[in-house]
Amino acid sequence: MEQLRETIEKSRKIVIKIGSNVLSNEKGTVNKAVMHSIVEQVCGLINMGKQVMLVSSGAGICGVGAINKWSRRGDINYKQALCAIGQVELMMAYKEYFGDYGIHVAQMLLTRDDFDDPHRTLNIRNAMFTLIDENVVPVINENDSVSVDEIKIGDNDTLGALTATLWNADLMIVLSDIDGVFDRDPKSCGDARLIELVENAEELTAAIDIGEKSSFGTGGIATKIEAAARINKFGIPMILLNGSKENIIIDSLEGRAKGTLFLGTIGK
Repeated sequence: MEQLRETIEKSRKIVIKIGSNVLSNEKGTVNKAVMHSIVEQVCGLINMGKQVMLVSSGAGICGVGAINKWSRRGDINYKQALCAIGQVELMMAYKEYFGDYGIHVAQMLLTRDDFDDPHRTLNIRNAMFTLIDENVVPVINENDSVSVDEIKIGDNDTLGALTATLWNADLMIVLSDIDGVFDRDPKSCGDARLIELVENAEELTAAIDIGEKSSFGTGGIATKIEAAARINKFGIPMILLNGSKENIIIDSLEGRAKGTLFLGTIGK
């Protein structure tokens, strides 16, 4: 799709949100091959002169993989504990994979309160810009171990949108387990049609069947459309791609892949 290629090509500051479904395999543990492929593509973008921030899910999955228990416990305390364990595993993997290309990573764990408080917001911005200036890739996630309903962002699609807006990004790429937005749920409807271009994200939810969220993620297609609507208001486009497909970002940059492009409504 030519518009995908042009959008990525002209964007310098890119936020890439990676969903739990992309990083997990059928057993609910981390798919290391997919994770390494994404890191390789990110390094490719950096070598092109682009600046990249990651908003990465997967702490809970990494926690399950690390200790191989509690995975079926529904208690919030166990979920928070798994995320605390898994966050270490997740960052260790990113450190190793990015290290293969000589790139350092940094962890930033945030809550809703951090974006609502002007002083904290300034501190976040300063940290983000300093890391990027020093060629370090920030890996951002919600601080699930301390987040309760009052301060919880809720899903990393929203966190990605908040990050993109705060950083004044040129583009947000969302990597999910679906090829893009369809007019109907493609997992249950064989004739579902891919919507390659969305000019008004706010009107889209009324026109399609948004389906359900998956067992590994906190959001679904609805949260992605909401994230697009949030950043489009600031002139930031969003691209939804199937992150489990090999080299999907680079293929999109070279015009060989399809996805859904949500256009920003205000020129930057």
